[in-house]
Amino acid sequence: MEELQSALKGNGLTLSNLPEKGRCLLTTRDFHPGEVIISQEPYVCVPNKSPVESRCDGCFTTSNLKKCSGCHVVWYCGSTCQKLDWKLHRLECEALSRLDKDRRKCVTPSIRLMVKLYLRRKLQSEKVIPTTATDNYNLVEALVSHMPDIDEKQLVLYAQMANLVNFILQQPDINIKEIAENFSKFACNAHTICDSELIPLGTGLYPVISIINHSCLPNSVLVFEGRLAVIRAVQHIPQGAEVLISYIDTTGSTMTRQKALKEQYLFTCACPRCIKLGQSDDIQESAVLEGYRCKDEGCNGFLLRSSDDKGFICQQCGRVRDKEEIRKIASEVKSMSEKALMSLSSGTVSMHQTIEKLQRKLCHPFSISLMQTREKVLKILMELQNWREALAYCKLTIPVYQRVYPGFHPLLGLQYYTCGKLEWFLGDTEDAIKSMTKAMDILRITHGTNTPFMRDLLMKLEEAHAEASHKLSCKDE
Repeated sequence: MEELQSALKGNGLTLSNLPEKGRCLLTTRDFHPGEVIISQEPYVCVPNKSPVESRCDGCFTTSNLKKCSGCHVVWYCGSTCQKLDWKLHRLECEALSRLDKDRRKCVTPSIRLMVKLYLRRKLQSEKVIPTTATDNYNLVEALVSHMPDIDEKQLVLYAQMANLVNFILQQPDINIKEIAENFSKFACNAHTICDSELIPLGTGLYPVISIINHSCLPNSVLVFEGRLAVIRAVQHIPQGAEVLISYIDTTGSTMTRQKALKEQYLFTCACPRCIKLGQSDDIQESAVLEGYRCKDEGCNGFLLRSSDDKGFICQQCGRVRDKEEIRKIASEVKSMSEKALMSLSSGTVSMHQTIEKLQRKLCHPFSISLMQTREKVLKILMELQNWREALAYCKLTIPVYQRVYPGFHPLLGLQYYTCGKLEWFLGDTEDAIKSMTKAMDILRITHGTNTPFMRDLLMKLEEAHAEASHKLSCKDE
């Protein structure tokens, strides 16, 4: 790993090992908010597979696509992406072309990712594709697989997938056990590639980025510029500190976060938030984020279970809420949610609004589940082009976002941006400027300022300022 250490040194980083955590990246200089710490192209990546929408294998766009005439699996938007991908896809195309139609249907993005991994390794070993300190198969080999921690059912699944990969590749020197282990590495090391608005596009393996450890209070954020993974500092990171990102959505209670990390990444987090598990602050936060509201609608107190287990007591005003009343409303929410899930249209807006109304009676105002329901309603209203009502729901989510996310979090910035765009469209120019300015202040740290997305945000903000000035001048006249 000497070559990697040398490459990292140029980025102001060093590879180290910490007790209980293993490999990590430490800073060798100070980093400031918005500064790029490190970036990496994927070793291999694939677009998501959707029955309604295909994506270019090169740039992940959905426009002007043509299916590869050889394998009939992969799509490209044009000759540029196809030529850039050809060295690797030529081998993949030959392998996929040997499959019958039924077998091709079984080729999921995960299978393709593994096939491409071994083909890229082959091409690099044959010097067809160059290797560098940050782009070589040795980095993949060094990734943690957590194989001893995986249950038997999952191991059987990995073995079945490995057999399919082996059948597709038909390379006698490939070890099926190694393929299965690499599937385990994918599960806890691969990253979901998202666009600037955090909409998932595909999956990629970034072996150097995967060295960075998790914290529920991260000092950095991972965003993507096309397929390029970019780590930016979201706070001042002093020399000698560990670079930390979040692997999961950190909005939930400590128990919820711990459960998600254990199931997906097979470790127990010991960050400053998680070590408070069971302490009074943590109990209060859990009761707010995932608990019930006070009977008094004017009270924002949190509820804890009574000693006789017959109800829940508000810790602010002392009112007791009957356990049976809570159970009845929770049952209604569950029933309505199941109906919405079974609906062919993913649940009409009225269904979700009914759920939201019930949750307002049941949940604390800062409840995560209430926020998520409001987000669903917002999405449906935007699709229906009901802009005024969509704005009302968007504004309801903002206080919860402010509470559950740190100041420089991309989701908070994006929610401000959505709010600003709706306000501007509805003619509320002054409010739109305030919302989009808040969005810009956050997203320039998390996303930088040079991407098309950020240039578009800046242009909208400038246009809104110009519109406000024009309105003011017309008013003066």
